[in-house]
Amino acid sequence: MWPFKKKQVAAPEPVKEQKPEMKIRAEAVAEIQAKPPREIEQYKPPKGVIPESIEKGILAMDSTPYASLNEAYMGYTYGYPDSFPGYPYLATLAQKPEYRKMVGTIAEEMTRKWVKLKTVGDDDKAERVKQLYAAMERFKVKDRFREAAEHDGYFGGGQIYIDVQSARGVSAWTDPVELGSKLFLSDKKIKKGSLKGFTVIEPVWTYPGVYNTDNPMSPDFYKPTEWFVMAKTVNASRMLDFVSREVPDLLKAAYNFRGLSLTQIAEPYVNNWLRTRDSVSDLIHSFTIPVLSTNMATVLQGGGAESLINRLQMFNQCRDNRGAFAVDNTPAQEEKAEFISAPLGGLDALQAQAQEQMAAVSSIPLVKLLGISPAGLNASSDGEIRVFYDYIHALQQSIFKDNLKRVLDIIQLSEFGDIDPDIYFEFEPLYEMTEKEKAEIRKIDADTDAVNVATGALTGNEIRQKIANDPDSPYHSLDLSDDIEIEDDYEDDDQREEEIDAANAESNSS
Repeated sequence: MWPFKKKQVAAPEPVKEQKPEMKIRAEAVAEIQAKPPREIEQYKPPKGVIPESIEKGILAMDSTPYASLNEAYMGYTYGYPDSFPGYPYLATLAQKPEYRKMVGTIAEEMTRKWVKLKTVGDDDKAERVKQLYAAMERFKVKDRFREAAEHDGYFGGGQIYIDVQSARGVSAWTDPVELGSKLFLSDKKIKKGSLKGFTVIEPVWTYPGVYNTDNPMSPDFYKPTEWFVMAKTVNASRMLDFVSREVPDLLKAAYNFRGLSLTQIAEPYVNNWLRTRDSVSDLIHSFTIPVLSTNMATVLQGGGAESLINRLQMFNQCRDNRGAFAVDNTPAQEEKAEFISAPLGGLDALQAQAQEQMAAVSSIPLVKLLGISPAGLNASSDGEIRVFYDYIHALQQSIFKDNLKRVLDIIQLSEFGDIDPDIYFEFEPLYEMTEKEKAEIRKIDADTDAVNVATGALTGNEIRQKIANDPDSPYHSLDLSDDIEIEDDYEDDDQREEEIDAANAESNSS
């Protein structure tokens, strides 16, 4: 028999387990993704600001190509459109102490020293100036301007309504015809005693009525000639506008013809500070970073992310330095716990840097905004304070000067019946020298005067006159009549000596 070998059949190859294809649904990504950025859109005031009968026609005047603006911004610039967030949102930001400190500091500094009334010419107008000071105090002009500056910081603009009595003897806001007429600076329009006061109005209650968008060469191009104030039409001459950060013409309608608010500009910096502050606090509270290993097959195979989000949320709620977290395990697996400690060094520098960035965007020195003095030997913030005062003076000139000039003219018409062109005002300097600095300046002036007297350029009486007329001199209002009195004393002494000599001669003859 032939020895046949039995053919061995090869064992079948093991079937390779196919890994499921990774597939994540777009809906699952959307559940985790941040909210889409806001776009530039037409501003619509609350109901009741525009008269209901003409509301559609007034809103139709805004023909700004918002779609083109959004496309251009998204395509050619960094980030997302910094569109107008709306007055309700800005009002909520005004509650945060960081924004209130910024806005309040600038508004307070702009009105802290206020103004000084001056005159030109030789006529004595001290009594009229004194009455003007009293009227400004009575109408609370300083407080109204400070409030308008705060609205400019919070909402991008402020407005003051000039309340003048109409010809019928009632306030103009009760007379629609008078309210819509122009307020001329004339004694025929503003009679003596007709000024009732000034009212600050938040921009949320106003909306521009008529404005020219056809001819850029016209003086009223993108400048409203009237405003709607809660369904009342008010001529623009009766409103004082305070806008320190105007936006380009294409965006004016979207911003309700106001400007950029300081809160909107500072929002990224404040958010960065708040996030850093909270992160440092959370990191100190839970300085270990746990790593959670969990089943993500559902999400990776295209399922929803609800279960994963709930799992992570429950995990984070149970995190605490003194707490513990239990994870699911099988009997075959060993018990395992992982902790990754986060380094805590340098947190103070990161937190301080985020805080200091708020001072940069608001142009307020750290010592003014945060009460932080510069560190180091011989460190001083005098230079930063002077730069800040220059910035405040520039703001006073740009948004206060014209409005305050109009206010003073209206007060003069109401108080005196005319406007004196020789009375003007200057903003008081904010920087105040120390007593030592003032004494050093007086010493230099005295040395200069001594040289002028020695060379014969000036006389002693002229120097005394200069010192007496200097309001900053400690010898201001020096009595210059002493020389005359001394000469009179000399004449009396001579006459007395003559009388004595005559009496002696008479006694000798007798």
